[in-house]
Amino acid sequence: MVTLTSNRVTLRPWRENDLTSLVRHANNFNIWINLRDGFPHPYTEEAGRGWLKMAMNEATHLFLAIEVDGEAVGGIGATFKDDVYRINAEIGYWLSEEYWGQGLVSNAVTLLVDYIYDKYPAILRIYADLFSHNPASARVLQKCGFHLEAIHKNAVIKNGKVIDEHRYVKFR
Repeated sequence: MVTLTSNRVTLRPWRENDLTSLVRHANNFNIWINLRDGFPHPYTEEAGRGWLKMAMNEATHLFLAIEVDGEAVGGIGATFKDDVYRINAEIGYWLSEEYWGQGLVSNAVTLLVDYIYDKYPAILRIYADLFSHNPASARVLQKCGFHLEAIHKNAVIKNGKVIDEHRYVKFR
């Protein structure tokens, strides 16, 4: 079991007893609008139970809770690619809106990236895709040493709107 800590956040495996906190913090349009549609809105207890079951049983990828003051208030993870992309890991994250602007996600991303590069020597690049309407997430990635690699024009549809996707990358 992976647990990563700093003086600000703890990244740890999800637990069944995170359900109430997960639903409370994830059920937010302002979070949903910046994530892929696999993250539902509204975020129900049924969705939370499904997520927790999957995350707690996942063996290939890394899905962790972002814990602050003993409560799961967000999530962060890495999907390890395969085949010709096996030198890549894609990261993603979200944080409860009440904790935005405190540098917590930057701290969490740094912890995760350092862990991946330490424990997975075959990974040469870590990337994150974000929607063009999410400059706050771009700032997080830039603070963590990522740079804009590509803009995929009209690549995704979110909330009925076709938008650009920005890919940020950090090399080993």
